[in-house]
Formats: sequence, structure tokens, C-alpha cells
Amino acid sequence: MALEAAVKAAVGAPDLIGDCPFSHRVLLTLEEKKLCYEVHLINLSDKPSWFLEVSPGGKVPVVKFDDKWVSDSDVIVGILEEKYPEPSLVTPPELSSVGSKIFDAFVKFLKSKDANDGSEQALLEELKAFDEHLKAHGPYVAGDKVTAVDLSLAPKLYHLDVALSHFKNWSIPKELASLIAYKELLFARESFVKTKAEPKYVIAGWEPKVNPK
Repeated sequence: MALEAAVKAAVGAPDLIGDCPFSHRVLLTLEEKKLCYEVHLINLSDKPSWFLEVSPGGKVPVVKFDDKWVSDSDVIVGILEEKYPEPSLVTPPELSSVGSKIFDAFVKFLKSKDANDGSEQALLEELKAFDEHLKAHGPYVAGDKVTAVDLSLAPKLYHLDVALSHFKNWSIPKELASLIAYKELLFARESFVKTKAEPKYVIAGWEPKVNPK
């Protein structure tokens, strides 16, 4: 029986996958584990009543396991690993937080209107530390094979790429070659190509947060 996953639909295109990086992480995990699943695309500005019943907070993603809908991408990915251990996507515990501060640093810089507030520098420091890790241990965070930490980082790095290019005309410095190679490796994976939101929908998702009316 196919699993069911409810994820964000694209802003202005309710029949296409939207820009939620946490939904994307869950879809990547389902794809990498080669599981059968059915996707429900949720228009977050017009949530269907059945969805609000299974996710009272109205949050995505949620996945149905044995008639019970479960929210929170961390919890969902943990259950998927437990129920479907092959292929294993377990990240060694000591590496599970590698790169974990990049997304918050990116969001801070993206929303910043002050060039001197240190947010760009803070992001660069996180990216440099990550690049150093990859240089020593790559091509993936835990070496030669993709694990859960990579599937969490891939959507966030995609958002970073698309949003900073569009809103700030900014890109990852070329000298962070290991990070750039890592990003390209992840973005080329079949699972990623199949489940990513189009760049214009990533931009549409960030627009109200970057330029609130």
C-alpha cells in the first residue's frame, strides 16, 4: 500500500510542488528509499478541510503511517528509517548537526536590509566551515554515500542558491569549491530533480518574507 504525503503546493500553481524545504526533505527521503507514495498538494492559502482535520495546525509536511497522520519532518524521516531500513540513510550521530546553522544564517541575510549588520559575514563563516568539512570528509557529509543529513541540507541549499541570486544578486564564493561540488552532486540526483520546486516558485514563496507589504 502506498504511503500518503501532504506537502505544500506552489504559490499560484496548486497542481505543482511548492517551495517548502521540509516537505522537499520528506519527498527526497521517500524517493531515495524507493517507496511508493501518493502526494497531496496543499494550497496553504486555501487549506482543504480534510487536511485541517489531520493537521490541525495547518502545517506541512504530514505523512500517513498505518492510518495515523504524522507531522514534523524530523519525526517523519525517523519513522521512515525505522520502518524501511533499506537502503540505510542513517547519518553517524557525530555528523548529524554538520551544516545545521546554514539555513538560519541564510534567512537572516536574505531578510536583512542593512549591509553592515554582519549577516552576510555570519553566513559566509557557516559556509566556509561546511566547505572545510566536505574537503576533509566529502563528497557527502558522511563520506561516499548520501545520508539523512544531506537530504535535509539539499533543499535548504537550493533555496539559498535561488533566493540569494534573485533578491541579493549573491552566490556562494567560487573558492568554496567542495561546497559547490557537493551542491551540484545533490541537485543532479534523480530524487532531487523529480521533487524540487521550480525556481520561480521558490522566489514566490520568499517574496512576502523578504518584502513584506
